[in-house]
Amino acid sequence: MIRKIYLALLVTILAAGALSAQNVDFHLNGMGFFDNREYKDFVARSRTYSGVRIAADVGFNIDSNNHFIFGANALHEFGGNPFFVRVNPVAYYGYTGKNWLFNAGAFSREGLLTDYPRAMLNDTLRYFRPNVEGLLTRFKSNHLTETVWIDWVSRQTNTDREQFLFGFSGKYQPSLNSPFYVSHYFFLLHDAGAAILLSNDHIQDNGAAQVKIGADLSHSTFLDSLSIEAGGMLSLERTRGVGGFQKPKGFVANAYLSYKRFALFDEFYKGDGHRILFGDAFYEKSTYNRLDIIYTPFIAKGLKGQFVFSLHNTPGYSSNQEAFRLIYDIGRKNLVKFKD
Repeated sequence: MIRKIYLALLVTILAAGALSAQNVDFHLNGMGFFDNREYKDFVARSRTYSGVRIAADVGFNIDSNNHFIFGANALHEFGGNPFFVRVNPVAYYGYTGKNWLFNAGAFSREGLLTDYPRAMLNDTLRYFRPNVEGLLTRFKSNHLTETVWIDWVSRQTNTDREQFLFGFSGKYQPSLNSPFYVSHYFFLLHDAGAAILLSNDHIQDNGAAQVKIGADLSHSTFLDSLSIEAGGMLSLERTRGVGGFQKPKGFVANAYLSYKRFALFDEFYKGDGHRILFGDAFYEKSTYNRLDIIYTPFIAKGLKGQFVFSLHNTPGYSSNQEAFRLIYDIGRKNLVKFKD
C-alpha cells in the first residue's frame, strides 16, 4: 500500500514538473572501480572494492535557474547478488545562478564535496554513499568559493539513531595575479540515540577541520600542474555527559604535480592520532605519508580512466594499494522543449 502511494505521488510530481517545465533533459553518468588495499597497519581493512555505479536522472527545467531532478544511482558490486545491491534515489530541487548554487533533496556529492581531504571524508564514500541527503549551498566569485551543507545519515526511529553531518569548506585567493590562496574544511557528525534510549547511551559529536595555505605554481614551470599546500589539522570528539571535547591536532602538507598523462600526489601528516569516524584510518597514526602514482591512459570527452598505485607509510609499517577507476559523464542532453 505504501509503495502504491509513493509511486502515485512520484507520478504526480513528475507530471506537474513536466507541465510547468520549459524543457526536459536527461543525464547519465557512472563509475567503474577496482580498488585493492593491502593494509599491514589495519589487517581487517585489507580488502578489495570492485564494482560499477550507474546514475541516471530526468530534469524538469522551469527556466535557466530552477530545476527539479528525479532519478536513481545504482551500485553493482562484482560477484554480488542481487545484481544491484544498493539503489540510492535522486530527487532534488536545484538552483543555479551566476554566483550561487543551491540543492535541496537527495543529490550527488560528486564535484560538490569530493575535494574534502581524505583524512576527513574518506574516498570509499564515492563507492558506497554517493549522495548527499539534505541541503547544500555554494557561493563562487573570482576570489572566493564557499560551500555550506548538511547531510542526513540516519533518521531517528525507535531502533535507529539520529545522525547527520554538517560542514563548510572554501577557498580564498586574495589576488588573481598571485599563486597563493587559503583553503579550509570543516565537518561535524552529530550522533544521537534512538527514540527508545538504551542504558549508558550518550550523544556523540565527531568531526575535524583543516586550514591550509597553498600555492598554484602551474604557470611557472614546464609541468601541466603544480600545487603545494601546508597547514594544520584539528579533530573534535566528545561523548556528552562523560567528558568534554578531545582535540588532537597536527601538521598537514600535500603536493600535486602532473605532466601529460602522469601525475604524483603526496600527502604528509605529523601530530596527534585522530579518530575521525568518516575519515581515513591512517590518521590514527602520529606520522603518515601517502604517495599516489597516477597514470591516465583513457581520456575522452566526458570520460577518464586512471590507474593509481599508492604507497602508505606509518611508523613500522609500509602498505600498498592499487586502484583503477573509470569515470564517465555524458552531460545533460535535451529531450523535449516546450513552447510558451
